[in-house]
Amino acid sequence: MSLAHDPILERAAANGVNLEMQGAVAVVRLCRPAKRNALNDGLIEALRDVFQNLPPEARAAVVHGEGDHFCAGLDLSELKERDAGEGVHHSRSWHVALNAVEQGTVPVVAALHGAVVGGGLELASACHIRVSDESTFYAFPEGTRGIFVGGGGSVRVPKLIGAARMTDMMLTGRVYNAQDGERIGLAQYLVPTGQALGKALELAARIATNAPLTNFALTHALPRIAEQPADHGLFTEALMASIAQAAPEAKARVRAFLEGKAAKVQKS
Repeated sequence: MSLAHDPILERAAANGVNLEMQGAVAVVRLCRPAKRNALNDGLIEALRDVFQNLPPEARAAVVHGEGDHFCAGLDLSELKERDAGEGVHHSRSWHVALNAVEQGTVPVVAALHGAVVGGGLELASACHIRVSDESTFYAFPEGTRGIFVGGGGSVRVPKLIGAARMTDMMLTGRVYNAQDGERIGLAQYLVPTGQALGKALELAARIATNAPLTNFALTHALPRIAEQPADHGLFTEALMASIAQAAPEAKARVRAFLEGKAAKVQKS
């Protein structure tokens, strides 16, 4: 089915999320620039639908924001009063959407610029690689607004920067600039202003050439191994390694290397 006439993608676009394919890379754009790409339920549902229904030719994805900011967090103008039960279900719906990013079919690269705040940082942390430019800044203002993160940030962000740093951000309203954010682990790459999307696309195109089973192992097995006791992790690693290297594509790639037909690792 053509992307232009896919009803799922048309509905997602109406809710602020656009998908286009650039070769084997799915480029996912947040399209609420007048709201600094702030997240509402419609946009979250659109992200869920897009990542649960990526085209079969997609081998990697890039998420970026239209306008001056990646994502400034929750759209507080649409914040509704909920009782505790309704709040739990609402938060869990966000978990489903961001799990679709993190645990989907392809590795995801985030191109960050401007505000990466609150829910925007939760979305960025669900991606596997983050590229920031020098305009980027990070914050968790929920603590000063009397609320708590609800989109998975308390699980994902401490794995990147540690619980103490996230606690500080929420207790004090601390804002990290691009340089300090990269230093503490909120991004793996830092590029000049305006170049994050280009770098993210470059990385995603490279990732898309990997063996799909290797990419799956890195995005699904590695995070689980990291949380397992050492003995369990080593056993899981052995299973995953044997499965990956048994794939026909892996055998062909190793054979090409041994025959001198594949590039060797070079100092960058």
